[in-house]
Amino acid sequence: MLEFKIETNLQEYDEFINEHKGSFIQCSRWPQIKTAWKPYFYSGFENGKRVFACLVLERSLSVCGKIWYIPDGPVTDYSRPEIIDEFTRFIKGELKKYGATALLTDPHIPLRIGKSEAEEGLAVHNAFIDAGYELNHDAARYIYKAPIQYMIDLKDENGNMLTAKELLKKCEKGVRYSVRVGESRGLVSRCVTIKDVEKEPSLLEDFATVMRSTSERDSFIEKNTDYIKKLMTVFHDCMDLTLVYYDKSADKKFEDDRQTQLAKNLEKMETAKESVKNRLNNENETILQQSKNYKLRTEIANEFSKEDRFVVAGGLTIRYGGVASCMFGGSIDVLRNETRPSHFVNYLRLCQSIDSGCDYHDLGYVLVDNLNIPADKTQPLGELTPKANFVGINSFKASLGADLYQFVGEYVLINNKLRYSIYDKLVPAVKKVKVQLLKALRASKN
Repeated sequence: MLEFKIETNLQEYDEFINEHKGSFIQCSRWPQIKTAWKPYFYSGFENGKRVFACLVLERSLSVCGKIWYIPDGPVTDYSRPEIIDEFTRFIKGELKKYGATALLTDPHIPLRIGKSEAEEGLAVHNAFIDAGYELNHDAARYIYKAPIQYMIDLKDENGNMLTAKELLKKCEKGVRYSVRVGESRGLVSRCVTIKDVEKEPSLLEDFATVMRSTSERDSFIEKNTDYIKKLMTVFHDCMDLTLVYYDKSADKKFEDDRQTQLAKNLEKMETAKESVKNRLNNENETILQQSKNYKLRTEIANEFSKEDRFVVAGGLTIRYGGVASCMFGGSIDVLRNETRPSHFVNYLRLCQSIDSGCDYHDLGYVLVDNLNIPADKTQPLGELTPKANFVGINSFKASLGADLYQFVGEYVLINNKLRYSIYDKLVPAVKKVKVQLLKALRASKN
């Protein structure tokens, strides 16, 4: 017999979440970030043993009442549909008790990986539908905006952790070139923790510079430095910030070394055999091309900043429950083609995830035009087409050797049909107006 109740021991709750590969937004710390939502913590016990845990967030909305939300769904054994069924009966009583309009949940179970179907995802879908949930087909109304994500498996087929070199081999040739180019063109990196930020607040401003540039270029949401600092404080033991700088002096040293090698080659050629001269000539041509690129870089860099070193890329990562989640990241629109900072910073984040022993590295979401979520097993999934402004992002994530994961989506358990219908129609309209206002405000600033 299963028993569900509000959890009071949050330490044991979090231990269960972490041990069972739950995500950071399922743990008890997440409400410290989402302060506009009231948290409830539920656990399920079977013969005194915890077999179920979930965070429920509550938000009151004008007219349509309280909305409850379980981020990433419950943490439990989804191969046992009776657990979902028992919890559904229990939570219906809680919805009535607290006067909530509806419960939204988005189980973090893949519907498919790459082009293959994931049977577990279809089984979970059926378990939720059979329990009385409705599938929300309207992606614009999702609270959770990432049903399509790119995940990198950091272990080989035998379950052994990959090395950084093995991982790099899985990436496209262009990525491998970018990593090599970055190391030889003056890019230097720094891994930053909250302790570093407290000593050097300017580090957050460096990251804000990256996010502003990325936001202006790709219409991303820019989070301010207070929000970033709060994230790093709450997840202080499992979050870091990777910053990449272009260092003029480091780049100059590489150029000086090349010029020294060029001088040596020219001296050797005076007495060298013909075959050696040909090899040296090829090497000299490469050096001359590299010097030409260096001159272009210094002109661009000097025009952009008089400082010897300035930030060009950054990424914020949370590593929790065996998954490294890329929260935010990007690059500034300077020297992007010359130093390839985006691939460089993401490769560094992957290396850090390997060092941390993570199972997966989550590169983040891609929005698509059609989710193709089936109502039952007989319907095909169909092709996924990224939205227009996500086509480039889609290709970028795939180039790092990641597989596409499609999750089953968002499910709704309705308690008050009238209020939910208001939420269903009103909230999307308000969001649409808000987005249009933000775009207009951003355009006016530019």
